[in-house]
This record gives sequence, structure tokens and C-alpha cells, in this order.
Amino acid sequence: MSLQVQSQVSLKPFNSFGVDVQARLFAEAHSDADVREALAYGLEHKVPVLVIGGGSNLLLTADIDSLVLRMATRGIRVLSDDADKVVIEAEAGEPWHPFVQHTLALGLSGLENLSLIPGTVGAAPMQNIGAYGVEIKDVFAGLTALDRHTGELRDFSLAECNFAYRDSLFKQEPGRWVILRVRFALDRAAHLHLEYGPVRQRLTEQGIEHPTASDVSQAICSIRNEKLPDPAVLGNAGSFFKNPLVSAALAARLKGEYPDLVAYEQPGGQMKLAAGWLIERAGWKGFREADAGVHKLQALVLVNYGSATGLQLLDLAQRIQKDISERFHVDLEMEPNRY
Repeated sequence: MSLQVQSQVSLKPFNSFGVDVQARLFAEAHSDADVREALAYGLEHKVPVLVIGGGSNLLLTADIDSLVLRMATRGIRVLSDDADKVVIEAEAGEPWHPFVQHTLALGLSGLENLSLIPGTVGAAPMQNIGAYGVEIKDVFAGLTALDRHTGELRDFSLAECNFAYRDSLFKQEPGRWVILRVRFALDRAAHLHLEYGPVRQRLTEQGIEHPTASDVSQAICSIRNEKLPDPAVLGNAGSFFKNPLVSAALAARLKGEYPDLVAYEQPGGQMKLAAGWLIERAGWKGFREADAGVHKLQALVLVNYGSATGLQLLDLAQRIQKDISERFHVDLEMEPNRY
């Protein structure tokens, strides 16, 4: 067996919160065969298998009585190129931001707004990652996943993934699918999305009148670096709560009470509220209790100042949820997967 299974491994290096819990068993998959070996090992030894990527969307609240399999497969390849549209495929273990930068270096556009998002390629479709007006579904060309129920490989089209806001089939059916590789349809001619957030303003400040995709990526990296803490320096999982969808009536009522409410119209008549605005307005921005806190610059980010446990971070998140519900009658949903 090529798979190297270790016992009692700290997961602190493998989750961006830096929470120190133990995995009963741990292995890394560098190929499809390794994934199959890990699943077979779990069946043989009657131990669950928990598949993780970069650990940037995890909140670990206790030791993990499972075989934790970290996807470490690597490889990027161009599948088709018709001069205008290029389909490029990446293995699940490829780190996301370096992959985005690789596509930009090839002269391809489409992923620039998703620059500097932590995690891996395989995790990106799980919650349909998005930023600055672009989501994975907008550039998605397919993926290959292993069905843990049958052991068969299956290729998924865009429609079959059931993508929604921070959601997908793979999140709706937890534990069934292991995403092995993902395909993206990117453009040689840039079709830039500049209207969401301060992107256009940042480009103007930089004196860039006719931006390229790389210019947009650099501007977004600059904005994110100013607003979001580096997990290597301060443990966090990025945005901890989803931006809630509410009725137009509730949004209008809140707007009457809070004229500076941040809200965006959505298809179907709903409104998307900025969770960060709600949390900041409620006074949680910069809050700290022991080593669990809310970031001083971005209220949407919970942080581990050093030795916070997952349970302490979860308790803080639940207190914020309760306060926002009581204060605004809005329910916040946590983004990270909790174990």
C-alpha cells in the first residue's frame, strides 16, 4: 500500500484557524489511487474517512475520531483551446490562489475576482466560492468526483452541481462525493467585472484606466490584504457567516430604521444583506474574549489570537447569531464546516 497512514496527528497545521485537535488517523492523497486506498482502509478498519482540502473552511471543535484524508493531488492541464475560450483542469489539491495566478500568467481571464481566496481547487465548488461579483458557477466547465457509495467516477456538468449562493450538490450531500479535479472555461479576451465593492475605485486610485485581468487581480489582492487577516499570522477561516437573504419587506423595514443598511437586490424579489454590516452595527467588531475574537477591521471574520479552542470560537459565533436575530430579526448562517 502506497498510502502512508499516521496515528494521533495534530491537525493544527491543517486548519486555517490553527485549532489544535488530534486526528485518530491521518493520510495525504497524492493520486486517485490514494483516495481509493484511504476509503478501503476506512472500510477495513471500520473507521470513518473525513476528506479535507486546505482546511480554510473548517471549525474543529473536538478531536477527530476518523481517518482524516488531506487532498494533496497536484496538476494543471489545458484540455481545449479554440483561441477565444480555453478549458483548463486542475487537480483537487492545487492551492487555489496560485492556480488563479497561473491562469492569469497564461493570459486567461475569468478567475481574477477570486484572487487570494484561501483553500484548494477541489474545495472551491463545494460552497460555490465567490467574491466581488463572481462565483465559481460563472466559469465552471465541469468536475470529476468519486462516488463513495458506489466507487464509481462521475463527471458533473454545471446544471448537475445545483450551485447556489455558497451552496452546491456536494455540500447538500456531505460525505458522498470526493471531488478529484475541476474544469474551468476561461477567456482570452477579458470580460471584467468591476462594479462590485471598491474594485473600480481602487483601479482609479492606481491610475489604471484600461485594466487587464491581472490588474484586477492585483487590485483585489490589495483590497483583501487591507481588510482580511493572513491565516499564517492570525488564525481565521475568512468570512465566517453568509450574507443573509431576507424578504424585501424586512429589508425595507430595516432600511427605514437604519438608513445606512447595506443591501443588494436578488432574483426573486429577495434582498441580500451584508452580514459584516449587521455584526459591526451590533457592536461586535473588535470584540475579544480570551483568544477568540472578531477581527478589528472586518466584523465578518472570527479570529484565533493564539490558543482559542474550536468550542470557544463556536460559542462566540452562536452568541453573535443570537444577538443579530434578536436585534434585526435576521438569522445568520455559519460558513465553515464544523466537526
